[in-house]
Amino acid sequence: MKNYYEQVDENKFRSGVVITCFIAFIASSAYAITYAMGFDYSFIGIAFILSGILSFASFYFSDSIILSISGALPATKKDHFDFFTVTENLVRVAHVPMPKLYVIEDTAMNAFATGRDPEHAVVCATTGLLSRLNRTEIEGVIAHELSHVRNYDTRLMGIVTILVGLITLLADILLRTRIRGRGRDNEGNVGVVLFVAGLILALLSPIIAKLIQLAISRRREFLADASGVSLTKYPEGLANALEKISADKEPLEAANKATSHLYISNPLKNHHDSVAWFAGLFNTHPPVQERLKALRGE
Repeated sequence: MKNYYEQVDENKFRSGVVITCFIAFIASSAYAITYAMGFDYSFIGIAFILSGILSFASFYFSDSIILSISGALPATKKDHFDFFTVTENLVRVAHVPMPKLYVIEDTAMNAFATGRDPEHAVVCATTGLLSRLNRTEIEGVIAHELSHVRNYDTRLMGIVTILVGLITLLADILLRTRIRGRGRDNEGNVGVVLFVAGLILALLSPIIAKLIQLAISRRREFLADASGVSLTKYPEGLANALEKISADKEPLEAANKATSHLYISNPLKNHHDSVAWFAGLFNTHPPVQERLKALRGE
């Protein structure tokens, strides 16, 4: 049985491999699409700059945007005593700044962390989670979310989102421009083959990029579980919390497909862990039973 530090190292390595492959895929896709569809490289440079500016702005203000979309309100120590005091205790152990705390008024049970770095971090929980979990279970959940902050998962997923946005916007720009008759023509049969290949890649690359994003998200959940337990030294706290959260069938109304990967458990309640492996590719989170086995060393 692997200890938690070995699990952390293994997940970091696997995440690093996936991220490296992801960046290579984005770069090669951009080159292939541009070449195959006959565009000048100065055009792709402009497209990348415009896409990058839009994506970076979204990343830089991601915490404010996500909180606004979620309808989150600032938490108060008077009304959410366990939330505040548990977080205050854990940040001392984790050696990270105290994050801003927010709550979503919803009876569904869930929580998430966001922010571009530990100095600008936010931890948000639903009132349903705070009222239905005991203090030990809340501690497990908050330790998990602080681990996302401490491991820079919130920054990583922001960067990954930018990369997904870049390839999606780039493919869309090139397709629209090509349809309008711009770009140089590739001559001969080889040119036709290259154009068709570029067209297919332009259509499929955003989907492939999204699948890789979800794969990274699932790996980081395992890492945050292991890192969170290293803070509390009590795996049953988080394990019991995950069991209760997964048993709650109420979807979180404030969540959507763009933010669902942030939460500790799929807030949309539309995952199907028992379906074939193909369906699992589109899940934002690993199956709860796999997370429980890892936490309990089974």
